[in-house]
Amino acid sequence: MFAALPKTVERCYARADSGFYCKEAVEAYEKHGCRFVLSAQKTPRLVEELKAARWTGSPRTDAAGQCEVHYQPQGGAKAHRFVAWRYQNQPKSKRRKQTEQYQLFDTPEYSYRVFVTDLDAPIDVVVGFYRQRAGAENLIKEANNDAGLAAHPSARWAMNCVHFQWAMLAYNLNCWLMLFNREEQAKTEDLRHTTLATARLRFLFLAAKIVRHAGAVLVRYSDHYAEKGTMGRLMDRLRAMVPSENGFAPVLASALRL
Repeated sequence: MFAALPKTVERCYARADSGFYCKEAVEAYEKHGCRFVLSAQKTPRLVEELKAARWTGSPRTDAAGQCEVHYQPQGGAKAHRFVAWRYQNQPKSKRRKQTEQYQLFDTPEYSYRVFVTDLDAPIDVVVGFYRQRAGAENLIKEANNDAGLAAHPSARWAMNCVHFQWAMLAYNLNCWLMLFNREEQAKTEDLRHTTLATARLRFLFLAAKIVRHAGAVLVRYSDHYAEKGTMGRLMDRLRAMVPSENGFAPVLASALRL
């Protein structure tokens, strides 16, 4: 993976579930300067470390408490930072359904969520960064179902590679189109992901007629098409794309800021 990264990449971050919790993964991340957050697996020694740790409140989360320890797992080359949340156990009949995708340690008194990391950010920020991996899984599912990524058309490896590249190109073009159609002053936190299926219903699978008028071929949309204004703005921006000496001139006056 690291060998395939372009040389222009300056920073790498990794987040992985407990299946990657091993010294080989941690050493590989450290060797290549990749910052990481890994969900930790339950071991008796780690549970003892957590029980002996100094716990504090967790005001920015729904956890009953939080802590961090520097702990060296058996076989590890050195100690690493482990951050944890804990929740007071309830009777089984009253426990709420756990929707999080990362592992819980269960002890008689508490349930724990534990991560090993080399990030120096606050605990809630570290766990928040890890939780974003669930969004990546949803994007993969969308690419499989709506972009045809999982439909391998051939028994030949090379043909399937080409199909994969075409499917990803289609998916990325849709993401680019949605960014291109944003409001002029929109910021990153204002943007919401528009799925490929939704974009098709809004801008592709439409009730319309192709007509010829005054020597021009036109597309006339239904009077009931709710996205006429949005579609018109999008087409105007696409038509405004013209090459300049240094590439293409900007179409939106303001750049998208983080």
